Amino acid sequence: MKVLIAPDSFGGALDSVHVAAAIATGWSKVRPGDEVLRRPMADGGEGTLAAVADALDDGAQRRTAETTDPLGRPISADWLLINDGRDAFIELAAASGLARLSTDERTPHNAGLASTRGTGDLVRAALDAGVERITIGLGGSATTDGGSGLLRALGATFIGDGGDLPEGGAALARLERIDPSALDPRLADVKLVIASDVTNPLCGPRGAAATYGPQKGADPPTVAALDAALATYGKAIEKATGRLVADLPGAGAAGGTTAGLIGLAQATVRPGVEVVAELVGLAEALETADLVITGEGRADEQTLQGKTATGVATLARPRATPVALLCGALGDRAEALDAAMSLAVVQPIIDRPMSLDEAMADTERLLQAGAARLARTIGIGLELAAGG
Repeated sequence: MKVLIAPDSFGGALDSVHVAAAIATGWSKVRPGDEVLRRPMADGGEGTLAAVADALDDGAQRRTAETTDPLGRPISADWLLINDGRDAFIELAAASGLARLSTDERTPHNAGLASTRGTGDLVRAALDAGVERITIGLGGSATTDGGSGLLRALGATFIGDGGDLPEGGAALARLERIDPSALDPRLADVKLVIASDVTNPLCGPRGAAATYGPQKGADPPTVAALDAALATYGKAIEKATGRLVADLPGAGAAGGTTAGLIGLAQATVRPGVEVVAELVGLAEALETADLVITGEGRADEQTLQGKTATGVATLARPRATPVALLCGALGDRAEALDAAMSLAVVQPIIDRPMSLDEAMADTERLLQAGAARLARTIGIGLELAAGG
């Protein structure tokens, strides 16, 4: 039997590469004769670069660029050169991610200062490599600067108070105009794709600041200030380019980075799961699979909102390939998953009463044991089918 393992990460515990490895180990202990293929998945956010690199193996060249973190400190960050050097994949979180800041650094002050400039350096490195397409995976950002730092690194100028504004989202409150005339001309010759499943607009109660600002350290006054600054930013983009971005679904992704890239760099947006599935060759792997195992930390009604497990199940459905979902826990409306996603089974991996902290610390073992139980169950089914 050919088994395709295509899970998401278990947030805070294991990335999708290690989740796939644990499931493969557990399955093979019970059914060592099966052919197991791993295609770790992601939705474009943190961990996507690792998933793509693992799936493509020798087909992805990991490159390192000297850049800066969200607070402007020097760091090194990786990006991928793929498709025989024609394409680049960049994960915004690699340079501008929240994981780059310690818990103590996630303060209201820093929430206003954090910049995506580091990601702009990675884009420039990809342009220097002569690629034809650049895909930027959004998610896990520490920033609420509308992507202005990224665009600064590529030549755009943000002017207010008689001069160039400083980095960060808070400074956009003083923005008077944007000058995109010095943007790197090579941007016009590449296809720029944003991989994101976020649907939030730029501003308002569901906007970038209100929805994601608190996890980046913004208190209520800072959230309000950043929301107002992004509104000013959206109007400045419209004035500079004629493009309306503020109310576009998904414009608020990564602290409004989508708004900036659509408005000033004419990027296109695609669902993150769809993009990653193409990059890792999931559809091709599904052609010969007899069973698909996907996974995520919590299976609930949010799973139905375009998350990785849903994307995997959607691709498998036309081929009538059975899909099993291993999860850390079941949440609200989990009972609807079987019918809505055409899943063969939804199986929690918890094997005894334990706290969340205990489960997260023991995720690798729990995944191996859960995959082994699933393999035994499938084996019994195959034996009964053969006997009938």
